[in-house]
Amino acid sequence: MILKQLELEGKIRGHKTSRKEITDLFNLIERDLRDASFEGVSFDRRFAMIYNAVLVLATILLYCRGYQSYGKAHHFTTFQAMKIILGKGYAELADYFDYCRIKRNSLDYDVAGIVSEKEFNELAAEARKFYDFVKAWSRKHYPQFSYFKKE
Repeated sequence: MILKQLELEGKIRGHKTSRKEITDLFNLIERDLRDASFEGVSFDRRFAMIYNAVLVLATILLYCRGYQSYGKAHHFTTFQAMKIILGKGYAELADYFDYCRIKRNSLDYDVAGIVSEKEFNELAAEARKFYDFVKAWSRKHYPQFSYFKKE
């Protein structure tokens, strides 16, 4: 599948991003990663914050490619687009993030106390690695949008 297919299905549409928009998104991510480190907050809420950071990271990939997810199931679509943009080597990670989407939906809408410390720590570790990856990816492939300087 290619991004054009998702566009034809009405799941994504064209989007023109900017350095400011990408900078603002990275600021959201950094806020969520930082806020999720506060130990006085439940693992459910901390998991939801980390999930939000991951979703925004995947959104950056899509924005840089000139699209945004649209309509019903846009979180799911964003992770499907992540697989297309990054290729097969990232399919398992995208599927893991989509599993976290389902869990986040449950803790936000259905039941409290469903995230263990282990699950939170696992997602937090994957999110930090994905943050570093997207930061480097955007700097390399889309320097016009990246607010990160070359190291």
